[in-house]
Amino acid sequence: MLSSPRTDPVPMAHDRVYRGLRSRIMHGEIAPGQALTLRGLAAEYGVSMTPAREALRRLSAEGALTLSSSGRVSTPELSNERIEELAALRSLLEVELASRALPRAHMALIDRLQSINARIAEDIVHQDAVAYIRRNLEFHRTLYLRAQAPAMLAMAETVWLQLGPSMRALYGRLRRKDPPHFHRLIIAALKAGDEPGLRLAVRSDVTQGLRMLAG
Repeated sequence: MLSSPRTDPVPMAHDRVYRGLRSRIMHGEIAPGQALTLRGLAAEYGVSMTPAREALRRLSAEGALTLSSSGRVSTPELSNERIEELAALRSLLEVELASRALPRAHMALIDRLQSINARIAEDIVHQDAVAYIRRNLEFHRTLYLRAQAPAMLAMAETVWLQLGPSMRALYGRLRRKDPPHFHRLIIAALKAGDEPGLRLAVRSDVTQGLRMLAG
């Protein structure tokens, strides 16, 4: 009896490393400028060097990691100019996504956003910066999924990915005590069907903190 051919585990292993590391970078679990090594990643995820190398290559191509001339791989330390650029991109993309989502903003969506915002308040009380970032992005993603614009949302997520480590630095500095003020304005605008108000609230929410960081 012939044995069935073995499948190559590398693609699956690479995807696991890629998705796991991508999530950690996006949600600020890794500080700006922190170095990553192939050997360390391979050991952490229990894989060979090949999938670890491929995951780092993909994340570098997405701007989530930087590669120095010496071959050192690390999370980016963004200049003020780069932060301003990414804040502008968030404003352009996310305001449009919110606007497109508005006609499909039924009460179940609004209730879901209110529930996420309540949990953000708990994260603030516990001073959990990573949970705060994760939940904040969940708030935005939940709204933008209603836009039914997957290419635009993918672009927004790439910006979030590039900003993740810097966002951790920002929230650590702000020491928030209250949920984001503009989230409440976003929810109110959705309830009222107020597109100008929604666009203004989203623009303010996604740029204000980043510009404080750049300043």
